[in-house]
Amino acid sequence: MARNVEIKAVARDFVRQQRLAAALATDGPGSRLLVQHDVFYRVPHGRLKLRRFGEGNGELIQYDRPDELGSKTSSYVVVPVERPGEVHAALARALGVLTEVKKRRTLYMVGRTRVHFDEVEGLGQFIELEVVLRDGEDEAVGHDEARGLMARLAIGQEDLIAGAYADLRRLA
Repeated sequence: MARNVEIKAVARDFVRQQRLAAALATDGPGSRLLVQHDVFYRVPHGRLKLRRFGEGNGELIQYDRPDELGSKTSSYVVVPVERPGEVHAALARALGVLTEVKKRRTLYMVGRTRVHFDEVEGLGQFIELEVVLRDGEDEAVGHDEARGLMARLAIGQEDLIAGAYADLRRLA
């Protein structure tokens, strides 16, 4: 099962923080813009979401991650989906829909870390860091990398949020 260490934070200065990420990016001067529509389903543990992309395809993502402030380790499985409409119909019928999250995501790669700048419909602007861990790698290394990037991207402890956008969406 794949693992990463991640943080999620409110973006206090979205434009400035994005410029900082662009300067650190190791995948060239640009970034990638992704439009994502996530549907979260009711499950007994962890989270299950179907992510739809504008091109008519998607991914089914199951993940487990503690809901706590700061960096946290997440384990996940991602399965490509060619017919997300039909998959959604089956999952909604079997499990029920918990909530939906629509966002525009700008992605920068800083080494092995995915740096996401998310504009989440109805919620605001956020930054998410995902340090991808190698098989068997000590997660402490990922936590150190995440904290180092937080400092370089001007993300303060007071900016951190504990849960997922789906949790914020349900509270909004």
